[in-house]
Amino acid sequence: MGFASGSAAKMVFFRRFGLWLLISSFADLRSGDGFYLPGSYPHEYQVGDALSVKVNSLTSIETEMPFSYYGLPFCRPQEGIKDSAENLGELLMGDRIENSPYRFKMFTNESDVFLCGSNPLSSQDFDLLKKRIDEMYQVNVILDNLPAIRYTKKDDYVLRWTGYPVGVRAGDAYYVFNHLKFTVFVHKYEDANAARVVGSTGDAADVIQTTGKSGSGKPGWMVVGFEVVPCSFQHNAESIKNVKMYDKYPAKIQCDPITVAMKLTQNQPIVFTYEVAFVESDIKWPSRWDAYLKMEGAKVHWFSILNSLMVIAFLAGIVLVILLRTVRRDLTRYEELDKESQAQMNEELSGWKLVVGDVFRAPDHPLLLCVMVGDGVQILGMAVVTILFAALGFMSPASRGTLITGMLFFYLILGIVAGYFAVRIWKTIKCGDHSGWVGVSWRVACFFPGIAFLILTTLNFLLWGSQSTGAIPISLFIVLLLLWFCISVPLTLTGGFLGAKAPHIEYPVRTNQIPREIPPQKYPSWLLVIGAGTLPFGTLFIELFFIMSSLWMGRVYYVFGFLLVVLILLVIVCAEVSLVLTYMHICVEDWKWWWKSFFASGSVALYIFLYSVNYLVFDLKSLSGPVSATLYLGYSLFMVIAIMLATGTVGFISSFWFVHYLFSSVKLD
Repeated sequence: MGFASGSAAKMVFFRRFGLWLLISSFADLRSGDGFYLPGSYPHEYQVGDALSVKVNSLTSIETEMPFSYYGLPFCRPQEGIKDSAENLGELLMGDRIENSPYRFKMFTNESDVFLCGSNPLSSQDFDLLKKRIDEMYQVNVILDNLPAIRYTKKDDYVLRWTGYPVGVRAGDAYYVFNHLKFTVFVHKYEDANAARVVGSTGDAADVIQTTGKSGSGKPGWMVVGFEVVPCSFQHNAESIKNVKMYDKYPAKIQCDPITVAMKLTQNQPIVFTYEVAFVESDIKWPSRWDAYLKMEGAKVHWFSILNSLMVIAFLAGIVLVILLRTVRRDLTRYEELDKESQAQMNEELSGWKLVVGDVFRAPDHPLLLCVMVGDGVQILGMAVVTILFAALGFMSPASRGTLITGMLFFYLILGIVAGYFAVRIWKTIKCGDHSGWVGVSWRVACFFPGIAFLILTTLNFLLWGSQSTGAIPISLFIVLLLLWFCISVPLTLTGGFLGAKAPHIEYPVRTNQIPREIPPQKYPSWLLVIGAGTLPFGTLFIELFFIMSSLWMGRVYYVFGFLLVVLILLVIVCAEVSLVLTYMHICVEDWKWWWKSFFASGSVALYIFLYSVNYLVFDLKSLSGPVSATLYLGYSLFMVIAIMLATGTVGFISSFWFVHYLFSSVKLD
């Protein structure tokens, strides 16, 4: 009765989980209309309340190197520059969010506001501005956690961009955008809207008030949209000599985004002005990110992706069915024979039955294999947990840096799992001898982080040399090293200790003292191993395009529910591909399956790297300079090493389970 109730509970759990997964995936399919991304709370403002306008690093898809906003001769706030970074992930992503000189008041329209006049442009500032304009750098302004969005028309299409360009080049002349026309869309803070936010985020009802902060009963306002129109306006430098910051500009400014007038001239100052208008909007708080998720060119081709996934899933299902039927028939025939017939069969037939005394022989470089599997378990666990939390809405684009911060946190915590798996496999290979488990644990704790540290340090020197904000500061490097050695290493050693205490996995057959000679193969085994990676690559190459676009083209990636489905499908296909290849190898009496099972599924990383090179050549054609290309290839190499360890681990564990199950099912003398 207890067993039945437990099974029923499991069935209910899996049904609910499957239903949630389906809802999450199709929630991602929705084009908007109230789709809410949790991650920040709605801020209520009364009329006249000050709004905090911030600036982020300058970015460009031409170089992929962010630079500080205040590295250019822009206006600075009166109170001085203050950092506004909220988490570790923002710093690692190269975001440098700082306060700005722009001053807004809720529902207070202002026009022709004088900001500042720069000093006469030195030759250094003049050349730097021209360089940033040539490299198509964008200025990123943030209001209430919303990046400023800009609309442009091209033919019959309306293009959406985040930020605005520093300037534009027309022939040999350079023009700077020195007047900004801001439009802030606000929505009245209503009970119905507040209730909807509570329902979306799960926050307590008393967190959100429906009356003004002053208790007057007047409804507040929420920021639901932020647009910018950059203009190049020729100011009269003489007329602003007695004008102070935030005063009215002496003349009326006509903002025409089509024409440019403020030409860059050496030894001449630049005058900066702005205007802001508040517009009441029907857009509600849960829908305010819809404009960013509908970026032109970033629409996900859902039918194409679903078709690809269905084909891959169908093909993987066929492979699994064929494999199970073949193995089951082979086992059934073998077990139905008597001992004399089995002996005769062993003499007449070749196949996996002949490697029974060698199939569990220790592989070459067993320590390295255990270390790579341990790190693979850690990376795979980090990916699954992070994407799961992101699909639930805890790491949405509305919360900058939380995705990277979450990945780092889960990676550190899962060190205990990595140490456990690595040491237990080591103990199994050594037939119960756990000596050397400390060395295994240490290597697990240092192998992949050491590779990451080497790659990122090399790339960091390039960023430091370019004075980019993407460079990790020395203080942050020290923090990362402390996290590594004070959290990750002790947890990995703890996991190794638990693995050493756990019983090893006993082999179902004994290993012969003299290894069996492997007969010559018709095709080189490495060719099959490399070719096996094409099937896992087929499950993700379409989704990979959107991930790459998010990383390198500045587009927002938010379909984490669907990404979770892709990841699950990838794990299944990796397991099946490695399992099939292992069976093929032992059928031709090749008992060296350990490393081949790892790289059969891990070879998908090779195709991802080739795809990254293809993306660099054909999709990032505008990427300029060897430094930018080196950064791109360096980060791509770091990514594919992590993918190789994760997918290879899936293949190895599935093949180990399959071989153990296969030979434990055979009756032997």
